[in-house]
Amino acid sequence: MAQQDVLHLRRIGAEAADHVHVLQPVGDREVAARVQHADVPVCFCPARTSATWPRIEAAGAFAVNILAADQEGLCRRFAVTGGDKFAGAPWHAGGNGAPLLDGVLASVECDLEGVLDGGDHVIALGRVTGLAVHRDGPPLLYFRRSYGSLPRPARSSSASMSSSIRAARSRSEA
Repeated sequence: MAQQDVLHLRRIGAEAADHVHVLQPVGDREVAARVQHADVPVCFCPARTSATWPRIEAAGAFAVNILAADQEGLCRRFAVTGGDKFAGAPWHAGGNGAPLLDGVLASVECDLEGVLDGGDHVIALGRVTGLAVHRDGPPLLYFRRSYGSLPRPARSSSASMSSSIRAARSRSEA
């Protein structure tokens, strides 16, 4: 792909707002992940040069921590290369051993299920093994290279989201 096409693609991609999360086995650089549905694998695409990817691959498991609007500082800590990202960040090990950050909106635990070639990145697929909604609140969003948030609709609640997740898992296990 020509350099101008790469820049154009990045500009287009910047038009899509996304929730912000930290995906780590033991900490390094944040990578983007998509959590769509309990029956669909979680997909993320780390660069082949990532220091975190070899640890996720070796562990065979990871967690996606979905950040709240008040966690921009935590996001910035995990978004840089090097350093101890967990210093001063309370966390506990999930059922699969991956760190679950305290205070996040939700967490998704996954077993690494497959890896595909993605050029200078790999396409990693994870099977959801654990889900939890920890608190209600607006998510931290990233849009046009800036952080922001949206208010949570009044009709949404952690309880109804947890019920939806449990119902989806029950249907998939039937």
